[in-house]
Amino acid sequence: MSVRRLAEDQFQPAAFAFNQENAVWAEKTIKKYPEGRQQSAIIPLMMRAQEQDGWVTKAAIEKIADMLDMAYIRALEVATFYTQFQLHPVGSRAHIQVCGTTPCMLRGAEGLVKVCKSKIADYALERNAEGTLSWEEVECQGACVNAPMVVIGKDTYEDLTPERLEEIIDAFVAGKGSEVPTGPQIDRIFSAPEGGLTSLLDSPATKTKKKTGAKAAAETVALPPSEAAKPVSSDAETNPALKSPADGKTALPTEHPKAAPAKKDNTVVGDKAE
Repeated sequence: MSVRRLAEDQFQPAAFAFNQENAVWAEKTIKKYPEGRQQSAIIPLMMRAQEQDGWVTKAAIEKIADMLDMAYIRALEVATFYTQFQLHPVGSRAHIQVCGTTPCMLRGAEGLVKVCKSKIADYALERNAEGTLSWEEVECQGACVNAPMVVIGKDTYEDLTPERLEEIIDAFVAGKGSEVPTGPQIDRIFSAPEGGLTSLLDSPATKTKKKTGAKAAAETVALPPSEAAKPVSSDAETNPALKSPADGKTALPTEHPKAAPAKKDNTVVGDKAE
């Protein structure tokens, strides 16, 4: 993993403050966490600071750390760990993130990178001459089925060709980026097949109304009770008694009957009989 550092001092503003709307939002967000656990709000607060200014400044990191009563180094650790936080100035109108993971690469992401190099800057995270546009290559953004794609702000632009990306960049240069439709840039809705559905075209079956009341009861046919299955052989293993618990009353089958007890011998010894 590459080392991530803050931008040079020449780019850092002297101070940071949330605007009125974001300040109210930040206070509500902090209150969502139990007392003593407010530091858990650091990621949403940093993301809101980035949305406000376009990137996360040193002043923003320190301001948020003060709001959450945490050491500056702990806040800095969070900011430098997550690559979603921009630590350098980016384009004021658009920062284009080109997905370069395997599905997008196989579908033509290299062509999109070439467009960014030719129309914005030769190297990632550099701004154009006007400071309005910048770009970088990122890992998977979760729209593999519509590869290749880019992310601009919170919006995704999918199923791109180099020519279509050029048109999108030109729109942002002209200040008309909000007019560009997001999502797939071809004839499909989200991840549906291009040109529309090709299967599951049958109309849904009509539902029949369920009969209720006396009429339904009259049509109900009583089913006869089922009979227990009977053994198909006379083997000892099929005797139900073998499967019954020994309760002292059930006679278990035996292979040979017990022999009758022997009669006592009434031999007379002297005057007594034994």
